[in-house]
Amino acid sequence: MIIDIKNFNAGKWLKGNKYKYFLPEEINHKWSISDSKLHNKLETVSLRLGELNSFAKFVPNIDLFIQSYVMKEIVTSSRIEGTNTNIEQAFSDEIDIIPELRDDWIETAKYREAMNFALEELKKIPLSNRLIKKAHKILLSHVRGKTKNPGEFRKSQNWIGGATINDAMFVPPSAENVDNLMSDLEKFLHNDNVGIPNLVKIAIAHYQFETIHPFFDGNGRIGRLMITLYLVNAGMLDKPLLYTSDFIEKNKSLYYDKLTFAREKNDLIGWINFFLQAIESIAIDAVKSLNEIIALKEKLTTKKIPTLGRKVKNGQKFLDFVFRRPVVNASLVSEHIGLSPKASNDLLRDFVKLGILKEVTGYKRNRMFVFAEYLKILKR
Repeated sequence: MIIDIKNFNAGKWLKGNKYKYFLPEEINHKWSISDSKLHNKLETVSLRLGELNSFAKFVPNIDLFIQSYVMKEIVTSSRIEGTNTNIEQAFSDEIDIIPELRDDWIETAKYREAMNFALEELKKIPLSNRLIKKAHKILLSHVRGKTKNPGEFRKSQNWIGGATINDAMFVPPSAENVDNLMSDLEKFLHNDNVGIPNLVKIAIAHYQFETIHPFFDGNGRIGRLMITLYLVNAGMLDKPLLYTSDFIEKNKSLYYDKLTFAREKNDLIGWINFFLQAIESIAIDAVKSLNEIIALKEKLTTKKIPTLGRKVKNGQKFLDFVFRRPVVNASLVSEHIGLSPKASNDLLRDFVKLGILKEVTGYKRNRMFVFAEYLKILKR
């Protein structure tokens, strides 16, 4: 069976207990694309993604910046789900977070742990339901998530929007269908004979995942993470430098509309075009940000660090460190650069004088310093 994307049939509504739920069609079959505009868009987006991947290969010490990119995604993706942790707090330790913000910080930290785990695990096993479940188990291993079946597909009905299922914006398929649908999705991801490019494949996969909503909670974050994991797993990205949450947050209403139109009007082409626009915009912004980061590091390395005299070697090591961790204190300097408390404070003072770091607490002790110019690029 070969289905042209323009003839897509999303599924059907079935009656539950005093509500209707949506049962999507399975997607693991051959597809075709007859829409010429979609072909043209694919070429453009593929070029942009290729530019990002090629650019990243030639960036010296690219791994210095990857964790910061990951952190930006974690903060933005968590914010979409209602967690209020900013990027400065996310780079801080739990002890430095005021008690009333600590639950949000823990939830964000668990997402960071889940994402880093998934990216590392991807080197050993392919993108799969097993990997997704493991990441989900870590994501929900906190006070708020422990009662929501971490690491397991749901065994009961969930819904999206609304105080109750009766006034929900969308009701995903019943729990009895989840395992089969997710098995079909996994087969689709690894089926090399579906007849469509990888970018269309992950666009359809993301739509299907969000429609199934296989977990009781955490679907949005796992669904967005799956996009990056797939692009890395498929060899379209050598490094995990493309994340969708920032674009989705800025276009949240349109994102949900396009998913809804695909389900209710069979408008899969509209969803795919939106998804491709997201990838293109994100790839362009990522190259721009990397250029700015490289220019910043070059400026500081050639114009600021040489003024440190005999401290140049430690200054360069510390500069590399703050590109990984742009919120620091004296104990972090001691731990990662291997300096005494006095030498650590002296180096921090030097970085403040050079305008690299800014002290943000106003304390005499337990002071925190931020790499403001770098954070400004990340937050743009």
